[in-house]
Amino acid sequence: MFDTGLSAAFSRKETPFYYYDLTLLKRTLDEAKRAADPHGFHVHYALKANFNDRVLQCIRDVGFGADCVSGNEVKKAVETGFDPTDIVFAGVGKSDKEIRYALDRNIFAFNVESVQELLIIDRFAASSGKIANVALRINPNVDAQTHHYITTGLNENKFGISHWELSDAIETIRQCGHIQLIGIHFHIGSQITDLNVFKSLCVKVNELNNWFDERGFRLQVLNVGGGLGVDYHEPDINSVPDFKAYFQIFADFLERKPNQEVHFELGRALVSQCGSLVSRVLYVKNGIKKNFLILDAGMTELMRPALYQAYHKIEKIGVPGEVPEADLVHYDVVGPICESSDCFGKEVLLPRSERGDLIAIRTAGAYGEVMASRYNLRDELRYVYSDEISR
Repeated sequence: MFDTGLSAAFSRKETPFYYYDLTLLKRTLDEAKRAADPHGFHVHYALKANFNDRVLQCIRDVGFGADCVSGNEVKKAVETGFDPTDIVFAGVGKSDKEIRYALDRNIFAFNVESVQELLIIDRFAASSGKIANVALRINPNVDAQTHHYITTGLNENKFGISHWELSDAIETIRQCGHIQLIGIHFHIGSQITDLNVFKSLCVKVNELNNWFDERGFRLQVLNVGGGLGVDYHEPDINSVPDFKAYFQIFADFLERKPNQEVHFELGRALVSQCGSLVSRVLYVKNGIKKNFLILDAGMTELMRPALYQAYHKIEKIGVPGEVPEADLVHYDVVGPICESSDCFGKEVLLPRSERGDLIAIRTAGAYGEVMASRYNLRDELRYVYSDEISR
C-alpha cells in the first residue's frame, strides 16, 4: 500500500498520525451503495466507528444516513450535514438532555432499549408537542461468533429488550400518546465474518415481524443493524468487504411484508481499511529473549490491541520488494505509555529496523481515532489525508 513516494511524503510529517486513504474510502462506499440499492436497502453509517470530519463528509456525500449512540454523535451528524430524517439514535443509556436534543432536531427514530425509556421519550415528546418515532431494539439471543467484548445480541448482554418484555413494551406503547412504533431493531455484534450468523438473525427477525403483525402492528422498518467484519490480516488483498454477498443474505432470507423498509447500520466495514496509524521507531531494544521496537504511538492512539487483544497488521514503510530471511527479525512492537498492555503485537516478523524508521499499523480506520485518549498527557491526534499528499 505504501509506495516509495508515499514513504517520502510521510517522512516529512510529524508522527504519530492517522493516514486516511480517501480514494479507498470512496471506492468502499460506492461498492456498498451499489450492492444495497438494487434491494432498496437503506444504510445508516455508525458514527461510533469513526467521526473524523473528512471521513463523515465522504459518507454524507454518498447518501447514507447516520446511526448515533450519543447525543454528541447526533449533533455531529447534524453539523456535518446529514439530514435529520436519516438519523437514528440508539444507545442503552440515553440521557434526558440527549433525548431532548434529538427531539428538537426531528430525527427519524429512536432505537429504544427498555420499557422505561419508552415512557421517558413519550414524556419529553409530549412536553414538546411532538410525536416521536421509535423502533424497539430487541435482543434476539443470536450468537455472533465474535469476541465476547463486542457481542451484543445474547441474553447476557445489557443491550435491547428481551423477549419476555415485549408484551409490556407494546402495552406501554398503546398507552403512550406521543410515541409511534415504526419498527424493530437488532444488532448482534461486531466483526462478524461468518455470514451464516446473519441467516440466523433473519430467522429471528421474521418470527418477531410476524409476532408484531399478529398484534396489530404493521411495521415500517426492519433495522437489522450491522456487524459485517473486515480482513485485518490481508488488508491489501481484501481491501473492500463482500457487500454483495452480505446484502444478498438479507434479500434471500428476510421475509419483508409489503412496503417494509430494511435498514442497516454499518460502521467498521465502511471505514476500517481506509485508515492506518503511522508511527516512528523511537528505540530498538534487543535482548536475550525479546527484541522490542518502541514506537512514538501507543495505546492512547490505538486502543484495540490493549482492550481486545486485537490483531492489526504491522508493516515497515518504504521496504522495496522481498526482504531476505536473514534480514527479518521478530519484534514485540510497543508504545511509550507506562502500561505493560501498551503493545501492538508480539513476535511480529519485520525487516530489521532502527531508530527513525516508519511503521504502519493497518486497518485502523474504525475504533482507532474515536477511542483515543490523552492519558499520560499525550498530544492531540494528527491527521494526513491522501488528497493532501504530494508524492
